[in-house]
Amino acid sequence: MSGDVGTAAGRLDAVVAELEPELVAVRRDLHAHPEVSWEEVRTTAVLAERLRAAGLRPRMLETTGLVCDVGPDVPGRGRVALRADIDALPLDDLCGCDFASTVPGVAHACGHDVHAAVVLGAGLALARLDAEGLLEVGARLIFQPAEETMPGGAHDVIAQGVLDGVDRIAAVHAEPKLDVGRVGTRIGPITSASDLVTVTLSSGGGHTSRPHLTGDVVYALGQVVTQVPAVLGRRLDPRSGVNLTWGAVEAGHAHNTIPMSGVAKGTLRCLDVRAWEKAGQVLLDAVEQVVAAYDVDVSVHHVRGVPPVDNDADVTARLEAAGAAVLGDDGVVLTEQSLGGEDFAWYLTKVPGAMARLGTATPGERRYDIHQGDLVVDERAIGIGARLLARFVLGPRVSADVPLR
Repeated sequence: MSGDVGTAAGRLDAVVAELEPELVAVRRDLHAHPEVSWEEVRTTAVLAERLRAAGLRPRMLETTGLVCDVGPDVPGRGRVALRADIDALPLDDLCGCDFASTVPGVAHACGHDVHAAVVLGAGLALARLDAEGLLEVGARLIFQPAEETMPGGAHDVIAQGVLDGVDRIAAVHAEPKLDVGRVGTRIGPITSASDLVTVTLSSGGGHTSRPHLTGDVVYALGQVVTQVPAVLGRRLDPRSGVNLTWGAVEAGHAHNTIPMSGVAKGTLRCLDVRAWEKAGQVLLDAVEQVVAAYDVDVSVHHVRGVPPVDNDADVTARLEAAGAAVLGDDGVVLTEQSLGGEDFAWYLTKVPGAMARLGTATPGERRYDIHQGDLVVDERAIGIGARLLARFVLGPRVSADVPLR
């Protein structure tokens, strides 16, 4: 570690500690005023106002969200990007907090309010270090809208040039099953590809006493629901973690009527990019083959969503080094893979990057889950996350002997 990096790192703790009450207040404000995907107007304005107050110059994106550079442009060296998603979910807030959502049917139940406060805190701390002449590399803050949509707001943001001049990127995701004061990392896929699948079967319909005279869409749909996931498990490498799960099956209303149509809706998930690229055609072939004997017409609508978040080994090592510097070696743990989708994956198709899981559980107390209205986070995670990401920007460059997880 250079002397300058050491000095900056030593100063960082004090700066974040000073900022932490304000960061918690920003998080609570965002939590009380959540906005769903592509409607994050107030959220964007709150973040922009605070950045401008620190002397920074945020750039508004075309829809919602913003990007803001901190620190110097260094010839021959790209900026280090830090990304936060800022949208909320369309569900009721059941957290019981004093700062619960004031918007009926909308809640920050995935921790995006925490993510925004963390990246804001890292950016403000880095700006302070820059003003004191202690920042030797430029950072870029990306406050991204619409992560909760498919295929994700990252597509739109990347198209607006937010990765121009960036050589690596990092993010954190709130993890309410991990104690505050710990960070979870993993090299390779940490989340799954996530696609939407709709299978529609149709026929002339008929009476249940005469199933031989028509295509029985209910029976055929049952074969699709039970057999197609099994076919995928045999046609794709089982190490890819492929998973097709149905969330809705709809057909008919009467006991004695074979309906004219039926629909099955679900998600297709996969941990391996190569398997994900093949899965769509395998799915289509499997559905057509399964229903071929039942004299029904079939339509398969497959919406490709997001690829897996595939953490780069070097960037993961840098995040782990930052985590160890902030929390000690015991504070960095190996995290499990998840079949959840996360559009941070799109950034990693352009530049090396990694996502870490930020512990938000209070030790010894109830464990919550994301996408549930009663989610409660330990707000000490905000300062920890800000220190982690700011420390990631500072470096140092990680040598080959740094242990990888």
